[in-house]
Amino acid sequence: MLFVVALTSLPLISHADEKCTEVYGSGSNKFSLATGSPGELGLLRVLVETFGKEMDATLCWIKAGTGDSLALLKEKKTDMIMVHAPEAEKKAIAEGWAMKRTLIGSNEFYIVGPPDDPARISEAQSAVDAYKRIASAKSKFFSRGDNSGTHKKEMDIWKKAGISPSSDWYIVTKDFMIATLKRAHIEKGYFMTDSSTWVAEKKNVPNLKILYRGDKFLVNTYHALCQPEGATTGVTIAAKFIDFVASHRGQKIIREYGKDKYGEGLYNDAEYAKQYDD
Repeated sequence: MLFVVALTSLPLISHADEKCTEVYGSGSNKFSLATGSPGELGLLRVLVETFGKEMDATLCWIKAGTGDSLALLKEKKTDMIMVHAPEAEKKAIAEGWAMKRTLIGSNEFYIVGPPDDPARISEAQSAVDAYKRIASAKSKFFSRGDNSGTHKKEMDIWKKAGISPSSDWYIVTKDFMIATLKRAHIEKGYFMTDSSTWVAEKKNVPNLKILYRGDKFLVNTYHALCQPEGATTGVTIAAKFIDFVASHRGQKIIREYGKDKYGEGLYNDAEYAKQYDD
């Protein structure tokens, strides 16, 4: 049986100097993992359900975007992370405070917005073109503004477009993916969301629709990384979890996740993702 301790039911549980958003499993081998959407959307819980039973493990999930997850790893406040910022990941490996960088899957980014599409981004030829149209029209655009992988990708696009957004139409939420998507829905603005979140939440945001997708630059590869050996108490079991996620069984879970509930998978597996991997 999988035990889940949520924020709403019990006090926060301290682990690796951080607070657990949720705890999965009840085994003696404890480890922590920082990530955002894979936890929010329930994929992490399903992966741990099998792994935890077989390895007598308990996972502390720390809800954090990619930038914060990397910072937690560097500060030895989590045993492992799942993130989507290839350049920052490779820098972490080169600097020696992360290891075992492993491709685990992918999704992609969609630019969603109001169906009437005031900036006409549905006619855009690229993600950069879409952003230029939004800025030119001064249409409301929501940014997470939190140094997450999504925010990093967004800022890369603005840079390619030669635009430094700072006007009233550019709204920074400092919040996670689902919360920012719902804000864009309420205020009928544009937002760049990941496809996994869109599949899970689209029924809850009828004021939005996919208006731009398909640019290769919007493909989003996920990697798992962990502490160097011996750096934290949970790194040994964390490294084994990475092996499980990358295994045939783990990859099947990733590939199939969401199909029963949403009619389509939320993530692509590593075999698909490797064509886009850096």
